[in-house]
Amino acid sequence: MTTTDTRNPDIDPNLARPVATSDPDGRPGVPMQRLINVELRKMVDTRAGRWMLIVMSAISLIVVTVLLIWGEADEMTYGSFLGFTSLPLVMLLPIVGIMAATAEWSQRTGLVTFTLEPRRGRVIVAKIVAAVILGLIVTATAFAASALANVIGGGVAGGDGTWDVTWTVAVGVIVAFAIYVLQGLAFGFVFLNTPFAIVASLLLPTLWTVATSLVQALQEPSKWLDLNQVTGPLFEGTMTGENWGQLATSVGVWVLLPLAIGSYRVIHREVK
Repeated sequence: MTTTDTRNPDIDPNLARPVATSDPDGRPGVPMQRLINVELRKMVDTRAGRWMLIVMSAISLIVVTVLLIWGEADEMTYGSFLGFTSLPLVMLLPIVGIMAATAEWSQRTGLVTFTLEPRRGRVIVAKIVAAVILGLIVTATAFAASALANVIGGGVAGGDGTWDVTWTVAVGVIVAFAIYVLQGLAFGFVFLNTPFAIVASLLLPTLWTVATSLVQALQEPSKWLDLNQVTGPLFEGTMTGENWGQLATSVGVWVLLPLAIGSYRVIHREVK
């Protein structure tokens, strides 16, 4: 005679209960690609998010148009156009990250989100990827608007028309913009309130910059802890080894540390 083992392999014979799996009901979790797509849709489906992206993209066109009309001929180069478009985006790009980070708490969709995907760490990763993607789209509009203005300036407005943006400058601009998006995400996760996070992301770095310019003792630390100052060489394409160290230190203080604190808050905060 032969015997057949009818025990369920998913049952622990010693404890007589199901062995723990990665998902409470044993089914595969939501794919990361789907989570990213959902976060992207959430950021553009609302009127606030949609208009914010439209405004950011339109600002690049407005800035280069102003420079074409009132700028000097020698200022009408690709680098000048890109530099002028970067100024407002440095202030606005963190808002993209903030709106992604605070969506569940400002729009009260946290119960739905964390019920469909209870592993909140995966939701955080999806938000980071989605915000960076949208930030890159806004960055692409800035490059495109600057290129279009350079063509118009060189052919019609009597501008210089020089294509003076090297690959190091282009990569530096992209990296800097991504850092500011991540800073917005970090502040959004920390405060979990859209207006308060926007004010804090604009006010705290500005206050630190003002303090370092007024207090002599803070000027040396500011070279390592002022995010606006350490990203300057990125935009100029002149990064050195020391500059990379200063950038890493400042990103650690203004981005990674609040991102870690905010992620802990999101993972452990009760959804009401």
